[in-house]
Amino acid sequence: MRKFVVIDLETSGHTPSKGDRIIEIGIVVIYEGKVIKEYSSLINPNISISTFITNLTGISDEDVTSAPTFAEVGEEVAALFDDAFIVAHNVPFDLGFLNYELEAIGLKPLHQKVIDTVELSRILLPQAPGFKLGQLSEYLTLHHDDPHRALSDANVTGKLLIHLLEKIHTLPYETIFQLQEMENRLMSDLHPVLEQRIDELAFQPSVRDDLEVYRGIALKKENKDNKVDESHLMSFGELLDDIYQPNGSLVTAMNKYEDRPGQREMSETIFDSFQSKKNAVIEAETGTGKSIAYLIPAAYQAHKDKERVVISTHLTQLQTQLLEKEIPVLKSLLPFDLQIALIKGKQHYLSLKRFEKELLSTQQDNYDITLTKAIILIWLTETITGDIDEIQLPSSGQKFFRRVSTESEGFIDPKSPWFNRSFYQKVRMKAQKADLIITNHSLLCTDITSEYSLLPSYQKLIIDEAHHLEATAAKHFGLKLDYVNIQYLLNQIGTLQDGDWIKKLNDNYSAVKNILEGNNWDKWWQETKNELDDFFRFLFSYVIDQHSTEIRLNDTGRYQYRVDEEKEHTKKWNTIKEMSTRLSFDLRDLIHILSTIQRELAESTHFKNGQHDDLEEIKTTIDRLQVIIDELEVLFLRSDKSLVKWIEIEAYGAKNAVYLFSEPVDISTILRERLFDEKESVILTSATLTMKQSFKFIRERLGLNENDLIEKKIESPFQYDTHVQLMVPNDFPDIKHGNQEDFIYATCEAIYSLAEVTNGRMLVLFTSYDMLKKSNNILKEIMVNDEFMIIAQGISSGSRSRLKKNFQAFDKAILLGTSSFWEGVDIPGSDLSCLMIVRLPFQPPNHPIYEAKSNQIKENGKNPFMELSLPNAVIRFKQGFGRLIRSSTDRGVVFICDERIIKARYGKYFTDSIPNIPITYNSTQKLIQKTAEWL
Repeated sequence: MRKFVVIDLETSGHTPSKGDRIIEIGIVVIYEGKVIKEYSSLINPNISISTFITNLTGISDEDVTSAPTFAEVGEEVAALFDDAFIVAHNVPFDLGFLNYELEAIGLKPLHQKVIDTVELSRILLPQAPGFKLGQLSEYLTLHHDDPHRALSDANVTGKLLIHLLEKIHTLPYETIFQLQEMENRLMSDLHPVLEQRIDELAFQPSVRDDLEVYRGIALKKENKDNKVDESHLMSFGELLDDIYQPNGSLVTAMNKYEDRPGQREMSETIFDSFQSKKNAVIEAETGTGKSIAYLIPAAYQAHKDKERVVISTHLTQLQTQLLEKEIPVLKSLLPFDLQIALIKGKQHYLSLKRFEKELLSTQQDNYDITLTKAIILIWLTETITGDIDEIQLPSSGQKFFRRVSTESEGFIDPKSPWFNRSFYQKVRMKAQKADLIITNHSLLCTDITSEYSLLPSYQKLIIDEAHHLEATAAKHFGLKLDYVNIQYLLNQIGTLQDGDWIKKLNDNYSAVKNILEGNNWDKWWQETKNELDDFFRFLFSYVIDQHSTEIRLNDTGRYQYRVDEEKEHTKKWNTIKEMSTRLSFDLRDLIHILSTIQRELAESTHFKNGQHDDLEEIKTTIDRLQVIIDELEVLFLRSDKSLVKWIEIEAYGAKNAVYLFSEPVDISTILRERLFDEKESVILTSATLTMKQSFKFIRERLGLNENDLIEKKIESPFQYDTHVQLMVPNDFPDIKHGNQEDFIYATCEAIYSLAEVTNGRMLVLFTSYDMLKKSNNILKEIMVNDEFMIIAQGISSGSRSRLKKNFQAFDKAILLGTSSFWEGVDIPGSDLSCLMIVRLPFQPPNHPIYEAKSNQIKENGKNPFMELSLPNAVIRFKQGFGRLIRSSTDRGVVFICDERIIKARYGKYFTDSIPNIPITYNSTQKLIQKTAEWL
């Protein structure tokens, strides 16, 4: 251990060059792993401190009035760093700011070795939930007295540093050696620290008992669990009695247990469906506890009949939540042992074979790739799944992972040394032995569409969040093609002039060299690239040229244009078809050359080292090029009325930023034939499946047979009538008459007024990203004193869960969300007391999929609004409504700015589809007054 000086600054803003200044300094000196000195001082910046910074740090103008200026303490501060590493949680910020201030008073900037604890945490703690200081201190249970105060933050950063340096001393020689190879491309000067560890390991056995080292990579060993289960099996009724009775095992197994009467009813319904070999749709309203309710009969059925039961969720996050939260509770409730496997698509799992190749590559990596490789190296000493969702990668790291995922490796020979260590193969083998398999809708649909099975055979299936099944299935029976991905593939293949894949093949085999040069590879490759560029640029201009009524701007900032094959007989459309054909021919030329190489290598009398791998890579590349040709044919050269096809372009993107889509208009027949008719029993459950208490809509959309179906609605145990008030203003401008700006302004005034009576704690749901953006700008103007923290999806940086955490971290915050915030966001308790729905969530009538389905419904003599638009909007509305009450003690107000819910004939469909609650229809002022009194 050496001397490390940890610094944390509180500042008036982010940019010293624009006049921002230090307002507090905290420094901790660490020597040989112990804190030997602390330094702390408020600093008078000689400028006013904003309300926002005061709210964040607790430091006000009054606090710094009598504090020294930086000029008075600068020399003393600089002297503390003599002969030491400079350490900070985000070194560029703290050291950059400090050096700016030092130079401003005529002192030399500091240039010692640095350690950035953000970077080091990302590498050494790859499975941490986040890398902000507060998140890390909570994750490692480091005591953090006073967040956003300099000395407290410096102390916690010091504790974090000591933990990270100790972690380095647990790593094996091979991992340290690999880190040392890439250290010079990292921000932190880790060489002396790693060198010291290498010297220590030179005289020690380097492998821990829980690790194995294979081909220079240290891997976590998996503990083999060979439990034999010899328990007596009680009846299902006895098991439910044991679990659900007033003092049953569920009460002791769960923290903050709440009695949920519908839970047992749901378990019984699912078990009955399994026994009678029927399908079932079950709407389990918020608070039912549906995960445990379906896991119990699934586990019992699998154990009793020694058969596999599959559970599918919409997103991979819920898969993980089931495995980490619900499954441990389930296991504690059951009197028998249970084998459970979680399986995702190949793109989620690391390929060790591909990763080894990247580690050995001599190519100079950029910072993000180096950081990603370092993160993965440490993670491999911890993970037994190889599932990338366990860790957070930097943005370019996601692209790198595509190169090293199992999806990119193609077929892996069972004789290959990597086969038995393949994470994906391990999870497949585990699934073969499992009682319960937890998967996601995407993999489930891939399994249904694939020629070979991805999941082991099963006859009983539970689909959670079943309202997403139709859209997910449509995507999987459709296709998506875009310029960036085709370009990426061609660049990966490369030319003979660069260091890419084809050049390496050329250098490794003389036969390949002759074929490539003889066929003029570089010429055909460049021609394909040019054709690709011309084609997508032409598509871009074609969409721009369409009448504004035929294109629309969607929530992600893209223009959408539906391809109507009956209308597309123009000269320009014929040009598109010709260009598509030309591009297909160019891709076939590349396939022809690669196929010749494949034959030549396969016919070699002996395989060189690595030739098996090269053959596999050639085959995978040919397959990928062929898929593009097939998809171009479906999109442009084959007429099919059962498909909806559309083009999206980035409104402000590059002139070839074009995305092509195709989906079946109606998925019901496909689902019936390939899923419901194939399986003994499929259970579909969600909190939002009915409209006006009827399952008719979901039944028809998914192709379920009414005569062979169990339908059940489980009421919420929450007392909505006393815990929720629904309020609708009667004085908002009518948006129909071109008053959108007035409507948005009225919405913002209502948000601000409600925030004042609820102390923030508001979630505002929009149906349009454009409206959210405009509202965010107006709110910033209205709130001159920054009294509320506004967190806006797509504007504030971070993922959905990060934005939610930030919202909960501030006392007075307003969260503005669109699309993905309408569901799956849990903000329990007093963190959320007001939900505002700006507009009823109807899909735009010119959305390509809606338009195509609507036309089909019209052709069948039915009303598209009643059959499609209204049911979709009601189900979406129910999802939004469900954000407010997440536990029996929650209470709050739902404020709906759209008075169609009261005035329109169809308004009752919305109010009759949610629990029975008091509704007030009055002026905005009266509603805000009532909110203040009621809360």
